[in-house]
Amino acid sequence: MSADALPPAADAIIERCLNGDQAAWEDIVRQYRRKVFNIAYKFVGRHDQAEDLTQDVFLKLYKSLDTFDRRANFQTWLISVSRNLCIDHYRSVRKERETMNRDVDPSDLAPVAPDPAADARLEHRDRVQLLRVALDRLAPTLRTAVMLRDIQELTYQEIADRLQLPEGTVKSRINRGRTELARQIQRLRDQQDAVPRTGVSG
Repeated sequence: MSADALPPAADAIIERCLNGDQAAWEDIVRQYRRKVFNIAYKFVGRHDQAEDLTQDVFLKLYKSLDTFDRRANFQTWLISVSRNLCIDHYRSVRKERETMNRDVDPSDLAPVAPDPAADARLEHRDRVQLLRVALDRLAPTLRTAVMLRDIQELTYQEIADRLQLPEGTVKSRINRGRTELARQIQRLRDQQDAVPRTGVSG
């Protein structure tokens, strides 16, 4: 059996799943678990959180199995639904916290020494805060492109598929977004230097 597609009897396995056959569903989970986990990991960046999100995604996939068009490619459908569910999760987490505090893990943005000194940790935290504020100041289209590429680490093609845009447009937005982001960060740093210890307001 190929690792990339259900066997020829895929329709039968799906039918068994819909009829409550747990063993059939476990076969599907076993076959696609790594693919779904890899998608989840791109969104949360931590192994334990990716495990939890993978479980949640499979639960929702199971509940939506009856929406699958049997004429379509099952793997394509499963990956598309998984990615959309991860994006929904990402958005809900961000909305709940009203900031990017937990969505952008500092460890995703820059290497951290095993045991940095307190002043180094403070400096790193300030850099992350600058990044968050600067991101919020980008146009929504540029911010989305930069976050999907540099924070969620999706490929250009994945971003193009998600946003339904040509890959060239995606690359252009990312480049423009990075340029504008750097400009905003520099502007914020200049403001901090002008008014010491007042922090960054958003």
